[in-house]
Amino acid sequence: MPYSRAQQGDSPLQQQKQALAAIDLGSNSFHMVVGWLEHNEIRLQESLSEKVQLGAGLDARNQLTEEACRRALDCLARFAQRIEGIPRGYVRVVGTNTLRVARNAKAFLKQAEAVLGHDIDIVAGREEARLIYLGVSHHLPGSNGRRLVVDIGGGSTELIIGERFESVETESLHMGCVSFSGRFFADGQVTEKAFRKAVTAARQEVLSIEAAYRALGWQEAVGASGTVKAIAQVCQENGWASDGITLDGLQKIRKQILKTGAIDELAFKGLRDDRVPIFPAGVAILTGIFEQLGIEHMTVAAGALREGLLYDLLGRFAREDVRERSILAMLGRYHVDRAQAERVHDSAMLLLKQVAGDWGLDQDIYRDLLRWAALLHEIGLSVSHTQFHKHGAYLLLNSDLPGFSRQEQEMMAALVRGHRRKIPAAEFDNLAEEDRLPARRLCLLLRLATRLHHARSTDKAPEPELVARGDELTLTFPDHWLDERPLSEADFEQEQDYFGAAGITLRVH
Repeated sequence: MPYSRAQQGDSPLQQQKQALAAIDLGSNSFHMVVGWLEHNEIRLQESLSEKVQLGAGLDARNQLTEEACRRALDCLARFAQRIEGIPRGYVRVVGTNTLRVARNAKAFLKQAEAVLGHDIDIVAGREEARLIYLGVSHHLPGSNGRRLVVDIGGGSTELIIGERFESVETESLHMGCVSFSGRFFADGQVTEKAFRKAVTAARQEVLSIEAAYRALGWQEAVGASGTVKAIAQVCQENGWASDGITLDGLQKIRKQILKTGAIDELAFKGLRDDRVPIFPAGVAILTGIFEQLGIEHMTVAAGALREGLLYDLLGRFAREDVRERSILAMLGRYHVDRAQAERVHDSAMLLLKQVAGDWGLDQDIYRDLLRWAALLHEIGLSVSHTQFHKHGAYLLLNSDLPGFSRQEQEMMAALVRGHRRKIPAAEFDNLAEEDRLPARRLCLLLRLATRLHHARSTDKAPEPELVARGDELTLTFPDHWLDERPLSEADFEQEQDYFGAAGITLRVH
């Protein structure tokens, strides 16, 4: 589980200079950018990219092959040398589409994290889109109008409408230059029929979002990342566009591709050899986007996902964490009883403070996860009072929550699912191995906090003393508090049974 911000010492904003890095494990290429944080500004120092083709390494069962894993781990070993010495919390690593769909992603991540020495987040498609826009917007001149940003990756394509530094509409479509290459040009030939099918498939994907995007509108279209940059380079090197990409330029590229026919014989001025195998698929996808959305011209931005990761990291250091906005939005969307949520939150934080050291929960991310879960533990009531903890877990697991990784959502969902009734072992067994014990312990604290406020009373809650020794907890209340509240006493007696069934001894005095 990743650190949510710097864990020790002063904030980087208070330091003279601090190195940070971001790594994007894409379906086609792995990218890394290293920079310095100085006076609240990021100064990029170095950018590295390797074509790993992780997406091409998925077999028929959506399992990453041994060869693909080896290519990826070899690349990460080289990246690890470059970021050696940068402390945890200052490196953000994310996996995208291929690691979202790979059935053996957890096994690969365990090896990859060991090689890198840093945690890896798997981000949802819309979160990837948000981060891409953040990276693009910081590399463009200021503008008061809306921008449409398009990023064609190996396994997915992100389309975002945003204003200045904020994304307004985000979408991740299931099409990419690696997946389309295998789908339409697997034999290495590009025929008129196959290319037309690829363009039509891209248009069909865009059709689902066209109405919403056209309703919002945009003043300029901007492309990002390797595929779009390669197409722009070919357009300019061959005199088919003076700046960026035009629809006419795309048609000229298409004509030349079809004239050549065989992918391995393609030779465009300005096109790198390593881009050739996926170039026709990228051109087909971008052509479909241009045609479906009526785009005539697109400029190209320098920034993309990895730069967005750095700026998102900067926001967390500056206490402008987009995850906090996501939690507030959930509270409003599901009409949570804020007073009750805050009462449970306050008690959970008090209990955590007492046992964090003994239970290994003194990292900021664990405090944050417990805090967020405490605030949102009743969101399932908006669905049904019956088994609302299960409904809440489902909402947390399956909602688009800007700023959150898949692992963070899985942990929050496990806490909410386990905060009442039987403690579900399966919910924690499904987490990454290193997250299971911390999540289980956080869940126990949330259970105690909710029991303290079962009556939903506005009276000040007691501040019991909690002591943790391994799998034994001792909860001590002020004198006579339980004697005067027989229902609360019954609550904690029942909780002792639930804890005992899960292998935890809970003593209540």
